[in-house]
Amino acid sequence: MFVTDIRKEFYDVVVNQRVALLISSDIDALCACKILQALFHCDQVQYTLVPVTGWQDLGTAFLEHKEQIKLLIKQDDDLGVPSYDDIFRDEDEEDGDDSGNESDLGSEPSGKRRRFDEILFDYEQYEYHGTSAAMMLFELAWVLSKDTKDMLWWAIIGLTDQWVHDKITHMKYVTDIATMQRHVSRHNHRNEDEENSLSIDCMRISFEYDLRLTLYQHWSLYESICNSCYTSCNFKLWSLNGQKKLQEFLADMGLPLKQVRQKFNCMDISIKENLRDVIEESSNKYGMKDIRIQTFGVHFGFKNRFLASDVVHAAAALLESTEKDESASDTFIKALDCLSRSNLERLHLGIDLAKKKLIAIQQTVASCICTNLILSQGPFLYCYLMEGTPDVKLFSKPMALTLLCKYLLKAFVHSTRNKRCKLLPLIMAAPMDVEKGTVIVAGIPPESETSDKKNFFGRAFEKAAESTSSRTLHDHFDTSIIELKTEDRTKFLDALITLLS
Repeated sequence: MFVTDIRKEFYDVVVNQRVALLISSDIDALCACKILQALFHCDQVQYTLVPVTGWQDLGTAFLEHKEQIKLLIKQDDDLGVPSYDDIFRDEDEEDGDDSGNESDLGSEPSGKRRRFDEILFDYEQYEYHGTSAAMMLFELAWVLSKDTKDMLWWAIIGLTDQWVHDKITHMKYVTDIATMQRHVSRHNHRNEDEENSLSIDCMRISFEYDLRLTLYQHWSLYESICNSCYTSCNFKLWSLNGQKKLQEFLADMGLPLKQVRQKFNCMDISIKENLRDVIEESSNKYGMKDIRIQTFGVHFGFKNRFLASDVVHAAAALLESTEKDESASDTFIKALDCLSRSNLERLHLGIDLAKKKLIAIQQTVASCICTNLILSQGPFLYCYLMEGTPDVKLFSKPMALTLLCKYLLKAFVHSTRNKRCKLLPLIMAAPMDVEKGTVIVAGIPPESETSDKKNFFGRAFEKAAESTSSRTLHDHFDTSIIELKTEDRTKFLDALITLLS
């Protein structure tokens, strides 16, 4: 079930069969697809790209092709994944094991049955993420001596996706960044000559210690500060005092409002030269000691420069586009295209969509905080976006809703004086399909600097749905996201409160 030799048991098998099925559900997986595309294209392997959004088709494939399914997991990741035989047991064998013991012990399950239940409970209790899929497939290409700068850049984007969407701990992110930095140094010194470095089509990846200001190089500095989760929450920009503090912050940096409010590319060069140091110095005075983060940037030719987080936000916005005439396959192809340096127009379109999404998130957070929409339900916090809420359609998508959840919880923790609320997880619901009468519900763990990013809501959602016979669809790769009928929302919530109390 597990891959022990990545070349023999994965790459050679695919090349010999000359066919591969590539599955994508988020930006990290999208980048893994790009790496496999490039890798298999070199050896003329046919492949099929499948935009899978949930477990139903994948589960069927797993059951039908169990002998061919292999899990590619890094040895350093202790994910506690049980073997196939431990999960998918033969029912006849199970009945045979239990029949003899039940006659002797009454209703007590057998030792094998208890072990089976324990394995499933341990595995299904929490949801958490290991090493980026794109990183692992890049390492496959590296082992095969087939890695390229494009593959390296896609691996970096995959890792950055995990950080942007808060899927891994800060320590895990820093560790993996160091691994990627070594690969960047290796590529920058390999076959690098003056002609290639000056080419208009050249690609240069660099390690950056950059600002935690979302899309600031493609926006105005002011808009980026207002719509970045880190700065908005620290300043509490949904309040008048927060707006006043932002003006004081800009004055402390000595940056004219005219410069701050115009496009970053149009700012005076003299201001941009020392901008990072100036912002970091003033941020420390206002308690934002982590305003800079380790990341990577890329130059395409002489004009186009992007941070890895820019591409993540752009691809996510394209992948979850809410345009009426676009199918899931259309948005999938567009998101895949924006990762190619030959399609920068699509990438810029994604950045524009990402800006609109970030503005919508910031406005929704401000509205929820100011109108007290976040309620304490005992074991968790709860917020429901009503139909008619501005931009509510954007949050019918799982990544957008989860990002809103994390932004909202962080903002609420900064705004409340109730210490207990800082230890509670958040559940958020939003209309999904008005015509079908469904809502989408997402749950995230408590906001904590020491959080291990383990999410227990997947198992809890499943139990709550079973106990209320709610009509649910648990068909997302993130098990902490569930769909249900609008009329079942209240009883589902009541069951969840009972279950977690």
